[in-house]
Amino acid sequence: MEIPDDLQKAIDFHGHLCPGLAIGYRAARGAMQRLGLKRAYDEELVCVVENKSCSVDAVQYLSGCTFGKGNLIFQDYGKQVFTFALRRRPESALRVSLKAGAIDAPHDGEHPAERRQRVLETLLSSALEELFYIEEVDFEMPEEAQIEPSIPCKNCGEPTMQSRLVSREGCLLCIPCSHGWQPPSR
Repeated sequence: MEIPDDLQKAIDFHGHLCPGLAIGYRAARGAMQRLGLKRAYDEELVCVVENKSCSVDAVQYLSGCTFGKGNLIFQDYGKQVFTFALRRRPESALRVSLKAGAIDAPHDGEHPAERRQRVLETLLSSALEELFYIEEVDFEMPEEAQIEPSIPCKNCGEPTMQSRLVSREGCLLCIPCSHGWQPPSR
């Protein structure tokens, strides 16, 4: 099986080739081609991922969307679903969702390594429409990432974004400390 350069770079980023990475690779590459996009250098592209699997590493690598830039948004729904939107064109967001049955069940007596290879070949060679539903959706664009001052938490002393502090009994606390967390002795 020949590995395209961009997939190889995603493999290098993730650490190995697996079905999850292939799902994210095909979803991201397909959506970006349909939207006529190149890798994001700033926050111009936003991606919402609905799982925390290997697929997200491929989406992150190919799209350029990252948690640090604030344009990779995680929603823990446990689904292989990815929504891509341009800040300047949120009305043409694409939602890419893995179809049920796109990856078939193991064959009787099939060794796990054989199944893995077969699934990888299916994911990397099938037409995009055989694997995914690709739909234009309405998209509520999130605010751009905010940079704001950090203030030390009154309990642990760790600098915390001002907007994420919680007021408890007149003290500004980070969220973990507001729930009773105690820092290790320092």
